[in-house]
Amino acid sequence: MKLFDFVSARIAFWLILGILIGYYGEPQILGVGIVMFFSLAILGFFRSRQHWKKVPVFGFGLAFSMIAIGAFVVGLTHPGNRPAHFAKNISPAKSPLQLKIREVLKPNDYSDRYVVNVLSVDSTQATGKCILSVARTADLNALQVDDEILVYSTPVTVPPPLNPNQFDYREYLKKQGVYHQIRVRDTAYILMKGVSRTLIGRAANFRDVIITKLHGYDFGAAQLGVIQALLLGQRNDIPEETYTSYKNAGAVHILAVSGLHVGIVLLIFQFVLRPLERLPKGRTLKLVVIVITLWIYAAIAGLSPSVVRAVTMFSFIAYALYLNRPTNVFNIVALSLVFILLIHPLFLFQVGFQMSYAAVFAIVWIYPKLQGLWNPKNYVLRKAWQLLSVSIAAQLGVLPLSLFYFHQFPALFFVSNLLVVPFLGIVLGFGIFLLALAYFEVLPKIVVYGYNEAIGGMNATVAWVGQQEAFVFKDIPFDTVQLVLAYLFIFGLVFTLTKSSFRNLMFLLVAVTGCIGHLVLVAFTVNQKERVLLAHQTRNSVLLHQDGSALNVIATDTTRVERVVTSYSIANRISTIQYDTLRNSYTLGKKRLVLLDSTGISPNTLKQPDYLVLVQSPRIHLERVIDSLQPRMILADGSNYTSYVARWQKTCEEKKTPFHYTGKQGAYSFE
Repeated sequence: MKLFDFVSARIAFWLILGILIGYYGEPQILGVGIVMFFSLAILGFFRSRQHWKKVPVFGFGLAFSMIAIGAFVVGLTHPGNRPAHFAKNISPAKSPLQLKIREVLKPNDYSDRYVVNVLSVDSTQATGKCILSVARTADLNALQVDDEILVYSTPVTVPPPLNPNQFDYREYLKKQGVYHQIRVRDTAYILMKGVSRTLIGRAANFRDVIITKLHGYDFGAAQLGVIQALLLGQRNDIPEETYTSYKNAGAVHILAVSGLHVGIVLLIFQFVLRPLERLPKGRTLKLVVIVITLWIYAAIAGLSPSVVRAVTMFSFIAYALYLNRPTNVFNIVALSLVFILLIHPLFLFQVGFQMSYAAVFAIVWIYPKLQGLWNPKNYVLRKAWQLLSVSIAAQLGVLPLSLFYFHQFPALFFVSNLLVVPFLGIVLGFGIFLLALAYFEVLPKIVVYGYNEAIGGMNATVAWVGQQEAFVFKDIPFDTVQLVLAYLFIFGLVFTLTKSSFRNLMFLLVAVTGCIGHLVLVAFTVNQKERVLLAHQTRNSVLLHQDGSALNVIATDTTRVERVVTSYSIANRISTIQYDTLRNSYTLGKKRLVLLDSTGISPNTLKQPDYLVLVQSPRIHLERVIDSLQPRMILADGSNYTSYVARWQKTCEEKKTPFHYTGKQGAYSFE
């Protein structure tokens, strides 16, 4: 089976390319719309002429049309292309905003967090999504999906990361169509009454009711957290230790209601409803019942975006199984991809979406080839090999993405899958029955005990696999170029093993050469690099000195710098790290750097320093310091009080001395 033998695969490829061009290139939406209209008109003209079917012009026209459509649909998500978006109506002064809770996010230690739809700004109807942070309090109940509130505030843009190579939360939200955030105090909003209810809100409320009733039974804390994640897509209550175990064992996908769970539910109902096929039109009736059941399950799981994506994809797959033609599975999966991206083009940038489709495509494509390599006669061996083949195919599909996003590879993933996945169908099937009993409050204690023990056993098994730290490879550097080259290598490897031809072998050799060449180039570049960086960290002062692949971490408190150092080390391929405490002065080539700390004492011998760094909130008269030392530039890091920083900045503006604050402008790289 050649991937691009299917028209749907080509359409999906060109659509994805168009979305990427539209997102990163940001072309004018009007121009893209005109191009899309004319390209579709020309394509329709060629399609109406039967003798043009096999002419290459039609293929080029189809590709051009899908690229234009992809760029157009993703352009519609940008606030600048939406006339009613709230960003066009906000002003520096605070305005009354009417917000509707769309999604409840995991809270942090200080605030509850939500994704909200902006309904109006200063009584003017508006659209758009925003992040809402509400200071946590014991006096007020958390908001729920579909709640509407009135706040008096100003949406502000999400700030970029303050240190290089840190997780870019602003870019993450941008890829979900969110560009702004609102922060309010616990008493700074009015909860509105008599609001409209949406399907998503009703589904979330139904899920909350089930969770509340589950809490009334004698489940263990870890078991209950896993049950909520496994069956209802609610991962907020999973203990950190349990989540880490699943992550290290390569089984974290079990804790998110996704394609795996929906696929298992599909197989369960395919088997249970098989007697319907004996009825007239029974196969059609079976398809309708299965699709309806999948969407009911999606509603029980709260209709979250990941669940809706998975159910949409497997609704298409259910139709492919109904057609009973193996090649149609790949075709239908590609069509489901096109369908979802036309409605939600930004799904393309979500990690869950990418990994789900990568796994499904790999299973559909690679699994049959693995099965052709060996077909044991023993029933147990045959089933074990089938399960192992599925795990290997899925892991090949998602491995480059896992390394790119998480920089970690659990080598024993196949062990956890062999030990857990075979029983996951029973756990899910029985779990859905358990939810129904819990909802109607008729769940027997013996069932609670049995299911609690089963989940506890699964947790213990995964924890044992995750404890084999020698097989968990962490902090693996993996960039975008490596991501592309890795997939080219996988394609070349599968092509070559399937059909040994000169072309396939050359393709594989080119991919291998590219991987090796990129690693050599990166190693050479890293060895030539030297850099000194003033990083930002609250209540701490951190200097990073990179010399090739070695990193010297100089900090006031070296025990608190792990997150800053880890992200920097992975991105810059650091192999050795040493730690040191801060001194008052350093020489950077021909330039001098002086640190002025809370003692307020500076080395007077170092007059006219190139850089004066204020750390630990020194109580100084900065104007006199400037007159005395005459620094060429002044910097302040995250260890200082913000009120001090504001005063220092004003002084520097009056003295016309360059000033840099890491809390607003980010880390500073010294020349």
